Amino acid sequence: MSELFPRVGPLQQGYRVEQVDRYFEIAHEIYDAGELEEMDSEGVRTVAFDVVRGGYQPDAVDSALDRLEAAFLQRRRAEFVAANGRQAWMDQVAELATSLYPRLLRPVGERFAPAPKVGYSKQDVDTLMDRIAAYFDSDGAVTSDEVRSATFGSAKRDRAYEETSVDRYLARVVEVLLSVE
Repeated sequence: MSELFPRVGPLQQGYRVEQVDRYFEIAHEIYDAGELEEMDSEGVRTVAFDVVRGGYQPDAVDSALDRLEAAFLQRRRAEFVAANGRQAWMDQVAELATSLYPRLLRPVGERFAPAPKVGYSKQDVDTLMDRIAAYFDSDGAVTSDEVRSATFGSAKRDRAYEETSVDRYLARVVEVLLSVE
C-alpha cells in the first residue's frame, strides 16, 4: 500500500503514520456514505496525532486536513442549499457571523482572556481581529487560509491572550469564511 503523505527523515519528528492513515480512512468512509454529521469542521480542525520519529510530514498532513474540512463544508452546504435554498444557508451563516461580531467590538487589548503566564501576543492577535472586523464590515478582505495560517508571537501576562480562546474563536471565523468562499 502506498503512503498517503511524505515522511520526515528517520531522526525527525512527524505524525504517527498509523493514526493519520486511520483518520483519513474513516473520513473517506464518512464522506462517501454521506454521513456528514459524523464529522464537523471543528472535529477536523482539532484532531491531534502523536508525534514520532520518521512519521508523516506535519505540513503535508495539515494541508490535507484543511482540504478535508473544506470538502465536508462544501458538501454540507450543497446538501443544505438543495433542501432549503441558498437564502436559508446564507441566513445560517449570517447568524454565526453575527455571533462573532461582539468580540470584534471589544477594545483592543481586551478581546480575549489574558494569559496567566505566556500566550499569544495581544498586538498580533488584535491586528488580525481588526482585519476580520473590516471584512465583516465589508471594508476589507480576508480568506479562510489567511486566518487558518495566522501565527502570533509569544508574549507574557498582560501583553498576552490565552491561546485556547483565541484558537476557538478563529476556528469559528474560518467556518464562516469557508461557508461563503
